[in-house]
Formats: sequence, structure tokens, C-alpha cells
Amino acid sequence: MTDTLQHPVSPVTESTPAPAPYRLSAKGILRSEWHKLWTLRSTWITLLTATVLVLAVGIMMGSTYDGDDAEIDTVVFVLFGTQLSQICLAVLGVLVIAGEYSTGMIRASLTAVPHRLPVLWAKAAVFATVAFTATLVTNAGTFLTAQIWLSDTDKKLSLADPGVLGALTGSAAGITLLSLIALGLGALLRSVPGAIGAFIAAVMILPEVLTLLPFGFVDTVAEHFPAQAASALGSVARVEDAVSPGTALLTLALWAAALIGAASVLLKRRDV
Repeated sequence: MTDTLQHPVSPVTESTPAPAPYRLSAKGILRSEWHKLWTLRSTWITLLTATVLVLAVGIMMGSTYDGDDAEIDTVVFVLFGTQLSQICLAVLGVLVIAGEYSTGMIRASLTAVPHRLPVLWAKAAVFATVAFTATLVTNAGTFLTAQIWLSDTDKKLSLADPGVLGALTGSAAGITLLSLIALGLGALLRSVPGAIGAFIAAVMILPEVLTLLPFGFVDTVAEHFPAQAASALGSVARVEDAVSPGTALLTLALWAAALIGAASVLLKRRDV
């Protein structure tokens, strides 16, 4: 009887492919910022507050109109509430970036995207898209609602009338660019109260103070400050003592680009 020597048979192993390396893409970063924006309660609360303010003021202006303000442009008249909503959206712009610094979430964001700059740019792009869309829809809805009471007055207008859609869109663009300026301040200062205070002081109060100075060139300079440039938008007729709508848009875009550009430089150079 012969003994059979049995050798252990090593199991057959199939070669498994190496996991694909983690790759960042612009689309993925934008999607991430989109989800982060909409998971914040502050986004819903701020957008809802801005919408309600514009709509409520528009209804009040339309329902109480008695002909005393006939000289005021109709779109400006019904969208008077945007003076309040632009503050809400500016606060949201600050929270989009400075809020992450206050909670420490920015460390996770910059760890996931080591190049850093795409995070800031994606935040700005997503926020601008949301702010412009929400503002434009609110403006159009408020205008149409106010016309329920204004249809039999000298302020009767429709969306098809010349200049109306341009005014509604210009108002939305101006508010969006002001909000991007606030976002840039938030990225520069990395503080929610500091950035909100800087926005109110530098964008809303400082130009009004400068116009009190007894110098002829001050008025021209003040016209190119963000809030004053934005006031040239959102009107069917040309606004007196203000820059043209095209110049206003360019001015606001340059302010926003300058602040976000400065924030981009600092984001690369300093620690979190």
C-alpha cells in the first residue's frame, strides 16, 4: 500500500484591478457646492425672506397706489422691496463662504480640493446662479401681481412692453452682483459679522457720506460705487444722475471680480 502524498493546493486567485485614482472635476466640485448650499437652513430661510419682502412690498405699493407717485418708474415702484431683499442676499453671500470658516467646515472642503481656488470659484458660480434665478422669478412674479391693482392706472404695463423684461433682468443682475461682492468680502475677512459690517459700511454707507463732501469729482466717483451703480439698473427709463445700465453692469462686475480675485490670492497664500 503506497501512501499518496497530498500537497496543499493553493487557491486560484483572480487578479483584481487597482482602484481608480480619485480624480477631481469641475462638475464634481460644482455638484458638491450645490448640495452644500441647499442643505443649509440659512439658504432656505434667507431666500424665502427675500422673496416675501419683495412680494409683500410690491403688493402694498400696488394696492395703495393713488396716483401720487406717477413720476416714479413703474418697475422701480413695484420692486421697491428689492432694497430689503438685496441685504438678505448679501448676508447669504457672506454665509456661503464665511460660514464655513466659523464652523470649521472649510478644512474639509480644502482637504478634498487641495488646489483650493476651485472651491471659492464653485461657491461663487453656484451662489450667483441661485441668486439670479430666485431674484428674477421673484421680480417677475411681483410685477405681475402688482399689476392686478395697477391695470386701471397710469402704471399699467405688461411683460411685453418695451424695456420691462430688461428692467426686471437688470434688477436681478444688479442684486446678484452685489451679493457676489458680499461673498468676496466674506472670503477676504473670513468672519460673518465682520463681512456683513464691511458690506453695510463700505457699500451702503460710505458712498452716501462721500457725496456730502464739497468736491465736484466726488459725485462722479460715488456713481461707480456698487450700490449706486446697481440703482441705475431695474428701471425702464434711464435713471437721471446715474451711469448707463451697461456701465453699471460693468462696474458691478469689476467690483465683484476684484474682491473675489483678491480673496483667491489670499486663499492660496495663507493658512485655513
